[in-house]
Amino acid sequence: MEDNERNMNDESSVILGKVQDNVTEPEAAKKQSSRKAFFRTTAICLISALLGGICGGYITAGQVRLETNDETNVPLESNKDVSINLNEGMYFAEAVAGKSQDTVVGITSDVEKQVNTFFGPQVQKGQSMGSGFIIDSNGYIVTNAHVIGDGEYKNITVSLADGSTEPGEVLWYDSAIDLAIVKINKTGLHAAEIGDSDELAVGQPVVAIGNPMTLDLERTVTQGIISGLNRSIALDDGSVMEPLIQTDASINSGNSGGPLLNAKGQVIGINTAKMSSAEGLGFSIPINTAKPILEQIIKTGKFSTVYLGITGVDVETYEKALGVDIKAEYGVVVVEATKDSPAYEAGLQNGDVITAIDGEKVESMVSLKKKLYSYKEGDKASLTISRNGEEKTIEVVLKIMPEGFGTNTNSNK
Repeated sequence: MEDNERNMNDESSVILGKVQDNVTEPEAAKKQSSRKAFFRTTAICLISALLGGICGGYITAGQVRLETNDETNVPLESNKDVSINLNEGMYFAEAVAGKSQDTVVGITSDVEKQVNTFFGPQVQKGQSMGSGFIIDSNGYIVTNAHVIGDGEYKNITVSLADGSTEPGEVLWYDSAIDLAIVKINKTGLHAAEIGDSDELAVGQPVVAIGNPMTLDLERTVTQGIISGLNRSIALDDGSVMEPLIQTDASINSGNSGGPLLNAKGQVIGINTAKMSSAEGLGFSIPINTAKPILEQIIKTGKFSTVYLGITGVDVETYEKALGVDIKAEYGVVVVEATKDSPAYEAGLQNGDVITAIDGEKVESMVSLKKKLYSYKEGDKASLTISRNGEEKTIEVVLKIMPEGFGTNTNSNK
């Protein structure tokens, strides 16, 4: 069984450099190369435009790195041990591969899931294979949550570039955003350099590295462009993955958890999904989504998220379920505010619709959870809500989520 592959039609689905384009080449071939590049780029853009709005079934993939300062143990933004100079005549994908390939790992998980059958609950055993990448020299690795069976794993084995293997320990994972952090007991590793996914633009060249289909094809390198930004894909369980980077770099089953890199060899995305009904449509989680989580885990060894303390559902789902029309076009409807939680103490009521947090639009529980990842204990947040059709602003003081809270998938964790 290969759970690294996330097909959105499958019930087990779970649902991050500016371009330097002055690569030298022989003068005699420059004109012909430019003409070919023009037609190739034009064709890619036309295809991307035609397919950009298609929605279908998906399969998954992903990777990353940060570095720590030995004196302060605080994560640095990036590692610049290896630089890429595109003026040296080297094709950018070759340079990126040389810089980053040994930061990519293979992850194999023995997965045990309980499934309901005609004969009652049965334990289903299988194996998930995917990719990951080293984000810190002390053995911290990023991958997808589905690569570790969304927590339903028994043993995890990490395969390194030198051919050695190490047992892996899961420090944190969240199926809602398909991210997981794994730790191995090994130091002195080459970590990937982290980029800035907020600076991306459509058309920039990218490279994906991972283990498609099997570890026999480990650290396969593919290249393409960024085809779109801020994409959303709807999953079978009604949840939505957003925002995502769309790329035409080849991403296949097994690439899950591997890195998407820019032309400087910096990780700008974590590969997570491929549209199975079309070619050249892959998706990656922006690296900036994971940065707050990575920094805290590398600094403290764990990640403690703040919470609001509500059970909620998006407006559309709420209206369809109850056959009502509430006076809000989008947002999260508060079904319940847990006693003594930040939401309860701030005065949030059942039926309130949260439409923004500190001015940032909120459309679902998943988007609300992602926004809370950037807050710390004691931070204040301004919630824009709709109450009986009237817009109000409520200030909440955020707290660390209590252990055991949020086991309901519709609860804010």
